[in-house]
Amino acid sequence: MKREAFTMKLKPGKVMEYRRRHDEIWPELVKKHSEYGIRNYTIFLDEESLTLFAFRELAENATAERMRDDELVRKWWIYNADLMECHPDCEPVSRILTEIFHMN
Repeated sequence: MKREAFTMKLKPGKVMEYRRRHDEIWPELVKKHSEYGIRNYTIFLDEESLTLFAFRELAENATAERMRDDELVRKWWIYNADLMECHPDCEPVSRILTEIFHMN
């Protein structure tokens, strides 16, 4: 299992709506993540900076990059584009973090 962490950024005043939408995440989107080999996906929020910190585990042969072309994933990005910093195609602006230390 591979581990991956990245950051994203919310727009001011959008925390409650972002939380609500994720509390009501589409079941078919959760299933889609599983199909792409993504497990144990958690998003944390630094409320002071509005930075989202995301962590997920991926099966050894999985890559989240493949999801960029998935119609359902793109629909989710468009749905949430008003809440966060995004590229022109509505993909969230994200920054992959380098793993420095891990302990089981």
